[in-house]
Amino acid sequence: MWVLLRRLLIGSPLPSWRAAHERLPKVLALPILASDALSSVAYSGEEMLLVLVLAGSAAIQSPVLVWISAAIIALLAIVATSYRQTIHAYPSGGGAYTVAKENLGVNYGLIAGAALVVGYTLTVAVSVTAGVSALISAFPELADHRVDLGIVGIAIITLGNLRGVRESGLLFALPTYVFIVSAFVLVALGIYRLETTGLVVPSSGHAPAAVQGLSLFLILRAFSGGCAIMTGTEAISNAVPNFRPPASRNAGITLLAMAVILSAMFMGTSWIAWRTGVVPVHDQTVLSQLARAVFGATWFYYLLQIATTLILILAANTAYAGFPWLASVMARDRYMPRQLYNVGDRLVFSNAILLLSFLSVLLIIAFQGNVHRLIPLYAVGVFMSFTLSQAGMVRHAIRFQHAGWRRSAVISGIGSLATGIVTLVVGVTRFTGGAWISILLIITVVLAARKIHRHYIDVGSQLRLSDRDSFVPMRNTVLVLTPSLHKGILPALEYGQSISGDVRAIHIETDPIDTELMIERWDKWGGGIPLVILESPYRSLLGPLLEYLEQVKVERENHRVTVVIPEFVPAKWWHKILHNQSGLILKIALLFRRDIITANVRYYLER
Repeated sequence: MWVLLRRLLIGSPLPSWRAAHERLPKVLALPILASDALSSVAYSGEEMLLVLVLAGSAAIQSPVLVWISAAIIALLAIVATSYRQTIHAYPSGGGAYTVAKENLGVNYGLIAGAALVVGYTLTVAVSVTAGVSALISAFPELADHRVDLGIVGIAIITLGNLRGVRESGLLFALPTYVFIVSAFVLVALGIYRLETTGLVVPSSGHAPAAVQGLSLFLILRAFSGGCAIMTGTEAISNAVPNFRPPASRNAGITLLAMAVILSAMFMGTSWIAWRTGVVPVHDQTVLSQLARAVFGATWFYYLLQIATTLILILAANTAYAGFPWLASVMARDRYMPRQLYNVGDRLVFSNAILLLSFLSVLLIIAFQGNVHRLIPLYAVGVFMSFTLSQAGMVRHAIRFQHAGWRRSAVISGIGSLATGIVTLVVGVTRFTGGAWISILLIITVVLAARKIHRHYIDVGSQLRLSDRDSFVPMRNTVLVLTPSLHKGILPALEYGQSISGDVRAIHIETDPIDTELMIERWDKWGGGIPLVILESPYRSLLGPLLEYLEQVKVERENHRVTVVIPEFVPAKWWHKILHNQSGLILKIALLFRRDIITANVRYYLER
C-alpha cells in the first residue's frame, strides 16, 4: 500500500541515464530558479513603506521611495553581473560556498554555506507566508487558518519537487508567467491612468501621524527592507548543473532575464505607489491595494491576486532548486550529513528536499505565519553570502588572471563592497527585529558543519587499513532467543547451527508453566541444541539476557557472540499492532553493545 501511494504521489523511479534529459531549458529554469526574486515584488515595496510611514505623510508623498528603489536596482545590477561571472567560473554549482571556500578559505566557505542554508530555509517560510497573506487579502475569512494554509503550501511544493526537476518546472511555470504578465499589465495600465484620468487608492492620504523624522537611519531601514528583492539572485549560480548544455551560457542568460524583469516590475510598482501615496494596511497588501485601484473588483484583479498567491508560494521552489545542490556539495566535502549527497529514485536530492520542508514548517509554526516577523531574519544571511561570493570572485580573478580579469575583479569588488555595506546596514537596523536570530543560526550551522567534518575525518582514520591489519578467522558462539517453541523458532535454530558448532537456545523465564511445557517438548523439536533457562523474577527480558551475555563473553574470550532473534511476520500490516514488539526492543538494546552481532530470522505467516 505504501509503495502504491508513493508511486501515485511521486511517480515511478527514473533510471540514471535519464539525468541528462531531466535538465531544464531556459523557459522552465526561469520560473523554477527565479520565482523567489520575481515574487518579492509582492512584498518588498510594502516593507519599505512600513518603515517610511513612521515619518508620516510627508515621507510617503516624497520621492524617497523611488530613489531607494533605484539604489536597490543599481545594487541588483552589480550583483547579477558578478554572479554571471561566477556561473562561468564554477559551472559545477555550489555558488557562494564553493567560491568562498576555494578562494578565501574553508572558514569563509562555511560561513557562506551556512548563510545560504539559513537563507534558503527562510526563503521557503517567507514566500509561503507572503502567498498566504496575498490570499487572505482577497478572502479575509481565511485569516484564522494562516499557519495551516502555509503548511499545506509547503506540502504541495515538496511533492512537486520530489517528483523531479522537470515535472516541478512544468507545474510551476504557468503561475509564474501569469504573474509576470499581470504585474506588467498593472504597471503599464497604472502609469497610463496616472498620466491621463488619474488614479486614487482608497488608503491614500491616510498615513498616520509621524512618530519620527525622515532620518538617514530610517531611510537605511527602508532600504534594507526593500533589499528583499535580491534574495534568490544566487540560486541560478548554485544550480547551474540543472540547465541543459551549454549550462553556463543558459544559466547566464536566465540570470540576465530575471534581473531585467525584476527591475522593471519593482521600479514600476514603486513609482505607482509613490504617485498614489498608498500606505500599508493590516488586512490587505500594498500590491492588492494598487491592483484594486487599477482594475477594480474585476476578474483581472482576482487573477492577479491568485497569481500572486501562487508565485509567492511557488517562489519557495527557488530554495528547493538551490538548497539540495548546495547541501550535496557540502555533503560531498563532508560538512553535511552524507545522506544529503544521495540522489533519490526520481533523480533529485530527496533527503535534502524533505529536510528543507521540515525546517520551514518549524519556522512558520514558530512565527505563526507572520511574514513581517520573518522578513527581518531574511536578508542578513543572503547579503552575507553575496559579500563572500563576490570577494571570492575578486580573489579568483587575481589568481587566474584570465582575459579581462581586471574588469571582472573591479565589478566583483564593487559588488562585494556594496553588499558588505548592506549586510552591516541590515544587521544593525534589523538586529532587534530578528536579524540576531539569523546571525545565531548561521553561527550554529558553521559549528555543526565543523563538528560533522571532524566526525567524518575521525571515522575515516579509524576505518583506514594499514600494514598492521590482517584477516583473522572468526569463531562464534550463537545464542538463539527462544521465547516459546513453535514453527517460527525452528528456522532460527537451524540458522544458528549453520554458522557455528557452539549454539545455545536461550529462554528467559517469565512464566514457569510455559517453561515446563517447553522443556517437555524440547527433546523432540530442539534439534539437540542445549536449552539455557534464565530466571527473571521481575519479568524483564533485557536484564537477564545482558547479564548472561557478559558471562559468555568472559567464557569465550576469543569468540564473537551472535544473538539470533526469531521473528514471525504477519500477512497484513495491521496484524503487527496485535503482537508485542519484544524483538525490536532487544535489537535496539543490543545495537551499541561491543562484540555482539545480532541476526533476525523471519518466519512469514500466510494469512
